[in-house]
Amino acid sequence: MENKKEIRIGLVGCGFMGRTHSNGYNRASNFFPDLQYRPVLKAVCSRNPEKVAAFASQWGYESTETDWKALVAREDIDAVDICTPNNMHAEIAIAAAEAGKMVLCEKPLARTMDESVAMVEAVEKAGVKNTIWYNYRRLPAVTLAKQVIDSGKLGRIFHYRANFLQDWTISADLPQGGESLWRLDANAAGSGVTGDLLAHCIDTAMWLNGAIKDVSAVTETFIKERMHQLSGQMQKVAIDDACIFHCHFGNGSLGLFESTRYARGHKALYTFEINGEHASIRWDLHDLNRLEYFDHADESNVRGWRSIHVTDGDQPYMDKWWVPGLGIGYEHSFIHQVADFLKSLETGEPCAPTFRDALQTQKVCEAVLESAASGSWKDTGVSGNI
Repeated sequence: MENKKEIRIGLVGCGFMGRTHSNGYNRASNFFPDLQYRPVLKAVCSRNPEKVAAFASQWGYESTETDWKALVAREDIDAVDICTPNNMHAEIAIAAAEAGKMVLCEKPLARTMDESVAMVEAVEKAGVKNTIWYNYRRLPAVTLAKQVIDSGKLGRIFHYRANFLQDWTISADLPQGGESLWRLDANAAGSGVTGDLLAHCIDTAMWLNGAIKDVSAVTETFIKERMHQLSGQMQKVAIDDACIFHCHFGNGSLGLFESTRYARGHKALYTFEINGEHASIRWDLHDLNRLEYFDHADESNVRGWRSIHVTDGDQPYMDKWWVPGLGIGYEHSFIHQVADFLKSLETGEPCAPTFRDALQTQKVCEAVLESAASGSWKDTGVSGNI
């Protein structure tokens, strides 16, 4: 440990994502012992003094702040990690970049294109390391899917389909806004399932299958008014409860995406399937250690879908964990992202997805919402490799 270089972390926000990131920082050095850098949990910030003190004690932060500007200004902070509602991402990220800090930010990049572009310009002008936590890329089965596709085993890609289904907002009595329900408030979130859930699907899709060129979308808000927790008043609901879109990818394949918070019986069903001329693959978050693979080259009498249990040491990331046959979980994707970020400090390479990478996902999200509002196809402005 004495030879490790320290990266002093300042975390803003101590909710669900604050927990996942903190666990990543705490475990990375244990399971990736060869890394030259190690994270030090220097400070955590939240407006509630009691809450942030309890969080710091639980996760091992050395100190607390109740004003994010004070945290950004501290000389003993090397990297600012943003785990706040989306409406705070841009202001904090820009201030951190201007202060010369590395910036890690929870997805999506921001609420709007204007905010997103400003964030990209700030980190690139300052020349600071940056990354966005699209964590599903770093589940071993998803990374293996990337390797299979890049190997050419699937051949020409014809179809990409994905969905992300939840059911937690069905009750009309559920309020919007406030600490726990800011995702239902457009002022805080920017959008509903498009920025919250489909952004994950879009990031993964463009990482695996390349740029999405244009989209045609439909959105729906099923419950039009909800009480706002902060005001106690009934207010219009301005986020999208559900979204369906289809698209063209740059490689000529077709895409079909669906997301909703009104799929009774689904808490977090995230799946994707890719069909190529030679083979197909599919993945399901509920069985995250498995990648399903169909190869038409198999002899016809034994041809069929095979289930690859992604736990062997020659599969992505798995040499760092247990023995073959023993799976890992959701939280490990964040540990992997911490490890990849620390490794990027050694190599000088970007830690994807960078802010600029995430801007491409933001372009697609914006085009989806514009298409739904106008009832017409919309170009995304995305091109090239993501």
